[in-house]
Amino acid sequence: MPARTKGARAGVRKAVKPLRSIAIFGAVGALVAGIALPAFASSKPTEAATTTLQQLAAVDAQSLVVASQATAAPLSRGTFSATTPEEIEKKKAEEAAAARAAAAAATASASSSTQFNSAGYALTSPGSGEVRYPLPMGSWNVSRTVGGGHNGADMLAPAGTPIYAAAGGVVRASAESIGGYGVCVMLDSVVGGQRVQTTYGHMLYGSRQVQVGQTVAAGQLIGYVGSTGRSTANHLHFEVWINGGLVEPMSWLSVNAG
Repeated sequence: MPARTKGARAGVRKAVKPLRSIAIFGAVGALVAGIALPAFASSKPTEAATTTLQQLAAVDAQSLVVASQATAAPLSRGTFSATTPEEIEKKKAEEAAAARAAAAAATASASSSTQFNSAGYALTSPGSGEVRYPLPMGSWNVSRTVGGGHNGADMLAPAGTPIYAAAGGVVRASAESIGGYGVCVMLDSVVGGQRVQTTYGHMLYGSRQVQVGQTVAAGQLIGYVGSTGRSTANHLHFEVWINGGLVEPMSWLSVNAG
């Protein structure tokens, strides 16, 4: 009887040990679950904060619209068709020169109309042929006229433009160099009973067609436009003197040559 009791007790102890281990592991697991699960639950995003693919696509689409609107302002490309810096500078220089020529012509026209009275310049009937323009019509522009120590009208024209006698007469001077006039021809004429002297300066070297003492007719070729003497551009310096008095050449031509 005592031997059986000892064996039974030994069996009970063997059975209790595994159960005790299971209980301990169960308690530890419950403790871990009680601490970790609430923290995990608090850090997990809610269902309402979940971003869907459709919402991301909508955001991306809005961003693209904003970007396209931000760059929609037109860019100014200027007015030049040239593409290189050299071509642009050349174009600017040409436009500036044209603007200066136009301004000079306007100034000369205003000067001749306000400072000079052309009423006393008429010596012959306009269009009679007795007085002609010294350059072909449409080939020249006036850059300046009488005033400020300048005794004639500067008629800008390309080099080689023919020069004609404004009135028939006798050649008083013809030389490759006459002071600041450079290559120059001077004529003595009588128009409407008045003594008229005309001067044609800055001709091309070697272009004179008449000599001193030669008689010429109105409209006869006497030389070609150049830039000799005190000159910085191709033009005809044209002077008109009546009975020894200086007159404004363009006004005189307008009332006599037509």
